[in-house]
Amino acid sequence: MAWQWIAAMYGVVLACLLVFGVGIGSAMGLLGIIAISVASGFSLWPTLGDIVWNSTESFTLVAVPLFVLMGEVILRSGVSRRFYAGLSTLMYGVRGGLAQSNLVGCAIFAAVSGSSTATAMTIGTVAIPEMRKRGYADSLSLGTLTGGGCLGILIPPSIPLVIYASVVQESVIDLFMGAVIPGLLLVLLFMLWVGLIVRLRPSLAPAKGRRPTRAEAVRAMVDCLPVVLLLVVILGGMYFGIVTPTEAAALGCIGAMVLALLYRELSWTGMRSAVRNAVVTNAVVMFIIVNSQILSFSLTTTGLGHEVAQALVSTGLSPFLFFCVLVVVYMVLGMFIDGISMMLLTVPLLYPAIQAMGFDGLWFGIVIVVLIELGQLTPPMGLNLFAIQSIAAPATMGTIARSSLPYAVLIIVLAFVLYAFPALVLWLPASLKG
Repeated sequence: MAWQWIAAMYGVVLACLLVFGVGIGSAMGLLGIIAISVASGFSLWPTLGDIVWNSTESFTLVAVPLFVLMGEVILRSGVSRRFYAGLSTLMYGVRGGLAQSNLVGCAIFAAVSGSSTATAMTIGTVAIPEMRKRGYADSLSLGTLTGGGCLGILIPPSIPLVIYASVVQESVIDLFMGAVIPGLLLVLLFMLWVGLIVRLRPSLAPAKGRRPTRAEAVRAMVDCLPVVLLLVVILGGMYFGIVTPTEAAALGCIGAMVLALLYRELSWTGMRSAVRNAVVTNAVVMFIIVNSQILSFSLTTTGLGHEVAQALVSTGLSPFLFFCVLVVVYMVLGMFIDGISMMLLTVPLLYPAIQAMGFDGLWFGIVIVVLIELGQLTPPMGLNLFAIQSIAAPATMGTIARSSLPYAVLIIVLAFVLYAFPALVLWLPASLKG
């Protein structure tokens, strides 16, 4: 059977499953089983058990529930609230300081949670009432939260990067280090935009805040320091080879527990909720991963991945044009599919083509996470938009989406900057090895 017919079968079956309401994880698994059966009958079905085992016994993926648990504990222990309060006090001298605090707060909290939606909601729960009380316009403040929340899946430790590493066998530490500079660059772009729009439209934000007393400044630094130290311990431990990513996640959980004990705000009910959310999140992620591996095996068995790669190379598309097509594809998919599912659905098919086109696998991992960030802001599936809407009443979805649009544009800008300057991704991992 020609590969074009196989590709058409994949597309039609997947579309039908999704239209009839089958979850994306189940759809990937069913599609893979159907394709394997069509190609080889039932002879390869016993292999499915090996796929399930090999997918679930990965030591790397143990980091996923640990990072989720760390973020959940920090969310419920009062650490995030104190951190944001301290940060906003220290940024008193910047016009639009609370908006800038949202971005810096999201960047740092992202590094200890690994979750985009959790970052947006954690900072947003504290920030929205305070910003409204001080006279900030929702059209400014809500976008800083949805856009800043996107940093949760780029700035390490990042759950999507852990999953990408397990799928394509890249180094998790290299991916984490490769995401540092793009993550900081995106924070800078966001902050420059806020500074520019506040200067052009002063009515969006009040004048500079009151200068804190020395005691208030010291208290603010004390409130910020634990989160910063936790971040340094996690990333520093991985950078210097002291701990593996999974061990770093466990170390982060211990650090979060210690902070929770010190602040004495985490109840047993809150702890049970944190553990339950971590278990549920991990179960969902692992279910999707197992089914995506079945789909990946079917792509290998039918030879579709190799054929698509050869077809793309034979079209004569330049690398830049191919990259533009990639951006458009992920932009459209992000409107309808969540980020992890989108990654696991597309990477097995596109990774051979990426290699055939001469792109670096490590670089592609960072770029795909940047493009997944875009999906967090694009309706109707933009999870960050819904997360902020749930805590920002009476703000409408239209207001939140318009406020988020500049940040979506800046994410696209970053993607093309990374294409033009791949060293922004590759330099730090190379220096780590050298």
